[in-house]
Amino acid sequence: MNFQGKVAAITGAGSGIGRALAIELAQRGCALALSSRSAQGLAETVQLVQTPGALVTSSVVDVADRNAVFEWAAQSRAAHGKVNLLFNNAGVSLSSFAETTPLADFQWVMDTNFWGVVHGTQAFLPHLRESGEGHVVNVCSVAGLLALPTQSAYNASKFAVRGYTEALRMELELEGAPVSATCVHPGGVATNIAKASRVDAGFCRASGMEAQVHRDRADRMIQVTTAQSAARQVIAGVERNARRVLVGRDAIMMDFFTRLLGPAYQVLVMRKVRAIRAAERLAAARAAP
Repeated sequence: MNFQGKVAAITGAGSGIGRALAIELAQRGCALALSSRSAQGLAETVQLVQTPGALVTSSVVDVADRNAVFEWAAQSRAAHGKVNLLFNNAGVSLSSFAETTPLADFQWVMDTNFWGVVHGTQAFLPHLRESGEGHVVNVCSVAGLLALPTQSAYNASKFAVRGYTEALRMELELEGAPVSATCVHPGGVATNIAKASRVDAGFCRASGMEAQVHRDRADRMIQVTTAQSAARQVIAGVERNARRVLVGRDAIMMDFFTRLLGPAYQVLVMRKVRAIRAAERLAAARAAP
C-alpha cells in the first residue's frame, strides 16, 4: 500500500505505539483520524503530527463504548471523505491470578482489548470497503501467542484478538473484498501500558510486592523495542500485506519457541518465572536488616 493521500484512523493515539504510528504515517503523507481516552495525550499527539496540507482530526473516545466508536467512525468519514486504514491499537493490562481475578477487572480488560477491536472493526469496515483500498490492523501481543502466569485476563483478550483477526482476514479474502487485515504481535515495547496497568490486591498479597513496585518492574522488562521502531515494523507489515507481524526480537524468539515446542513451551516459562522469584527472594533477604 502507498500511504500518500490515504486516511488512517488510530485508536490509543495519545501515547506509545499509537502516537508513533501517527507520526510515521503523517510523514508518509497520510491524513489522520485520531482517538484516545486521554484528552491531554491526544492533544500532544496532534501537535506532533501537524503537516502542511494533511488533515488531522481527533476525538476523545473510549473504545469500550460501542456507540462512541461508531459515532467517531462516521465523523471521521464525514471530515476526511474516506477512511483507508484502521489501527485498533488501544490496550490495557492487568496482573492477577486466574482463580481470583475480580470480574470487574476482567471485564475492563476485555472491554478495551477485545471488544474495542470488534467495535472499531465493525464501525469502520463499511468505510474501508467504500474507499476501494482498505486495511484493518489489529494490535495484539505476544500474549496472543503464548500464555504467562498472572496474565490470564490479558492472555484471554489477546488470544481472542488473534482469532478474530485471522478469521476476518480469511472472510475478506474469500469474499474478494478490497480490504485486508493484519494481526500485530508486539513483544516488549517501551510504552506506558505497564505504568498504567491494574494490579490485583490478591496478587500483591501473595507475591509480597506492592502494586507500584510490580508496575515498575514490568515497565523495565518491556524496554526492548522503542515505540518508533514498533510503528515502523507495523507499517512495513501493512505494506507487504502480512497476515501476522512480529514486533521485536523477543516476539520473534517467543514465536519460534512456541512453534518448536508446542504446549511444552509452558515448562520453559515456568522455569523462568521460578528463577525470577528466587532472585527476588534472595534480593529481599539481603536487603533485610
